[in-house]
Amino acid sequence: MPESPEVEVARRALEENCVGKRIVKCTVDEDPKVIDGVSASDLQSALLGKTIVSALRKGKNLWLRLDFPPFPTFQFGMAGAIYIKGIETAKYKRSAVNITDEDWPSKYSKVFAQLDDGLEFSFTDKRRFAKVRLVHDPESVPPISELGPDALNEPMKVDEFAKALSQKKTPIKALLLDQSFISGIGNWIADEVLYQARIHPMEKVSDLSKENCETLLKCIKEVIEKAIAVGADSSQYPDEWIVRYRDQKPGKAFVEGRKIEFITAGGRTTAFVPELQKLSSSSKAASSKSRKSKSDADDEKEAQENSKSDKDKDSSRVAKRKSKKPEDDDATQKKSSSKKPAIKESVAVMKKKARK
Repeated sequence: MPESPEVEVARRALEENCVGKRIVKCTVDEDPKVIDGVSASDLQSALLGKTIVSALRKGKNLWLRLDFPPFPTFQFGMAGAIYIKGIETAKYKRSAVNITDEDWPSKYSKVFAQLDDGLEFSFTDKRRFAKVRLVHDPESVPPISELGPDALNEPMKVDEFAKALSQKKTPIKALLLDQSFISGIGNWIADEVLYQARIHPMEKVSDLSKENCETLLKCIKEVIEKAIAVGADSSQYPDEWIVRYRDQKPGKAFVEGRKIEFITAGGRTTAFVPELQKLSSSSKAASSKSRKSKSDADDEKEAQENSKSDKDKDSSRVAKRKSKKPEDDDATQKKSSSKKPAIKESVAVMKKKARK
């Protein structure tokens, strides 16, 4: 999923190449799953003839400020990407689409625009989880209005960060993924900064020291800036980064000779190095208690389900007996009595044969 480095690289490419130019041609895909809250024709009409004043970003969201509103916003989702014909942009492998001059714009293009100098750009999304909207004030409406401070452009002060963490009980990985707390950090950045800061992803945030907080903030800034510096091209990330190896199979993933293990934290697959990222005793106890509580809850749920199943079976038997008609009983009795003479007759015949 594109995170702040990928979106920032796209923003800078638009800022450098498209600002000050007028949109003279526009095509919007008829895809209501991506083109959200506005028809394709209305979005197209709103962009035609407008001049791009600036390209802005917060968290994983990007928007273009035009010479007058409304403005298009782009929420990148899992595979959204900006392409500018002839210009290098972010290389995010899950967003990548093969584009040549022959098939430009891509079949995955959701918004295509041509500028007055002939330059063309396209917003693509091959997995259709992105959202393109048209709004008058992007920062005053969701999802942008609900975001916490941007991890790169609005860094928290150490004291502010430490105080915010001291009031929470959640594991640090889950908190870093919470876009309302801090925006722009996704799964791979969270794993990377925690690895660089030598913090276990399940560490309870209230257990982090002020020194931990200072190191973590420093790592967030450094990781994002280094990723942007190489165009968010993961193949160019430093060899000592865990992200270079997190896609390898469990048991075969190593970074700097140390084994990488995988757990679920914050609802996401999480890579970490147990040798360097130790879980504190208090967080370990809390984690153990949480697992025990979950196990107890699962046992209770299973017992309730079994009890319900038994009751259902009993109810089914009672209902079956009640639904049985009286005439059925009479028929059964007649059938049974009709068989008895036959049995007696059979015995009499046998005795008679025996006397003969």
